Amino acid sequence: MAERIRQYLAYVDQLLESEDDGMDWEKEMQKHLVQIAFFAHERFIHLIVTVLFALLAFLVFLYTLNNFSVSMLLLIAALMILLIPYIKHYYLLENSVQRMYEQYDQMQQKVGTGFVCKRK
Repeated sequence: MAERIRQYLAYVDQLLESEDDGMDWEKEMQKHLVQIAFFAHERFIHLIVTVLFALLAFLVFLYTLNNFSVSMLLLIAALMILLIPYIKHYYLLENSVQRMYEQYDQMQQKVGTGFVCKRK
């Protein structure tokens, strides 16, 4: 999924940089909205999974405080190690979807509709 989203972002950046006057921006904008919906859904699912996984890790930690054992300590370590890739992937999805919103705004500028969001 990470490679797919990076490739798609690069593809849209190439479209935006091109000076093709014959480009059907309305069609490209519709295709882009579909991709935004796909990736936003993926982002939402990963948010749920990441939060539940973090909650599980926290609950195991609390349980281990009262019932200490080496096996529970290993379980906490494994959960924390696995939580890092979950957070990293969610971070990629969140930032990529935000970038897609900006790309959509740029497409609207090409067509002459929509507003211009200026970054600080």
